[in-house]
Amino acid sequence: MMNRFLLAFAALLPMTAQSLDLDVGRPAKGWQIAVTDFEGEAKLVGDRVTVPKPANPRVPDSHVAARRSADGALTLQFSNSWIAQARWQDGPPLDLRPYLAEGTVEFDLNVLDLAHGGMKFKLGCGEGCERKVPFLFAGRELVGKGRHHLSFALKCFWREGDDFSAVSVPFALEGTGSGELQIAHLRINKNGKATTACPDYRTQSVTPERLQESWAADWWLPRHEQKLAEIKAHREAGRRVDLVFLGDSITQGWENEGKTAWATHFAKHNAVALGFGGDRTENLLWRLQHGELDGMAPKAIVMMIGTNNTGDRLEDPAFTVAGIQKNLDEIRKRQPQAKVLLLALFPRGEKPDDLTRRHNDRINALLPALADGRRIVFLDIGRALANPDGTLSKDILPDWLHLSPQGYEIWARSLTATLTPWLTP
Repeated sequence: MMNRFLLAFAALLPMTAQSLDLDVGRPAKGWQIAVTDFEGEAKLVGDRVTVPKPANPRVPDSHVAARRSADGALTLQFSNSWIAQARWQDGPPLDLRPYLAEGTVEFDLNVLDLAHGGMKFKLGCGEGCERKVPFLFAGRELVGKGRHHLSFALKCFWREGDDFSAVSVPFALEGTGSGELQIAHLRINKNGKATTACPDYRTQSVTPERLQESWAADWWLPRHEQKLAEIKAHREAGRRVDLVFLGDSITQGWENEGKTAWATHFAKHNAVALGFGGDRTENLLWRLQHGELDGMAPKAIVMMIGTNNTGDRLEDPAFTVAGIQKNLDEIRKRQPQAKVLLLALFPRGEKPDDLTRRHNDRINALLPALADGRRIVFLDIGRALANPDGTLSKDILPDWLHLSPQGYEIWARSLTATLTPWLTP
């Protein structure tokens, strides 16, 4: 009698399926596929759909479409697109917590074209939260090789504190630039075997890697080679490089909006600007480990890196600071004679309560601990770039992130007191 009671009671308990079939020829019951462009969205109701353009598109040449083939595979085709997605959404939110320990996200992928594009896989992680796995380099290696079965650990899409109790977007296929991607047999397994590598979010900022963005793929590595050639040219001409700047697009801007200030303040030191748009801490680390500090002996190195760690993945400030420390260690290893001026991340976002501004503030609060005041000096010039009430002016930061010529002049003058004694013969 008791055994029958226990069996009846157990039948009333919620059961966790061993496999969630998100798309096997069609979306799971209750779910839809939204095909999106930067400026529009359309639902895949029949066999094919094209995302409509708005009346006045910001990217008039972009095109995003999706189609379902006879065998059930879904193809996402995109050209000149800032961001294109096929998103599984609008179904009953999924509780993926029971799947986290040993779960996998699995599907068959056929990369038909990615010569001028990039790709990522994404998964929702709570209200306003999504996690991604970049797949540009690996994806390009699969072009023209037919279908490949991929199996990612579900934890690839999870960070400490994420809410997997009611996931509303259990998967999204994302493309940028131009390309054509085909996906089939999409499911989440409770006890799967992960066979496809993904970055460990806890060590991503300290693991050297080239920048995985489609918009940078054509110029990033050639720019690295150009910078090596620039350093070599100084050396062969007998010019001593006394000053080096390390960073991202803000540092790269010395060559454009900042060129007048650069000529006035730094050209006399045969200074070299090693800034690459989009770089995170791990990308700068890759460049340093591949020769960008070699073949010269600067007196001073100015470094500002990390705002793209915030903008790209809003990672734990401690992880970003670990990446900054790793770069400082690399500088000390390769240029032990140089003094390093470690800069606080510049303010971003129009107002002080901007999410990314507040996140950068948390990073900046940890940076003074990396400086000893002698070989490494910390400097925060954020107030010089902002209005008294903390808001930003378009005269200085036109897009609330990058500097205008006036902004570069402020930056240059703010460094004078520290750099002058370091660079004096």
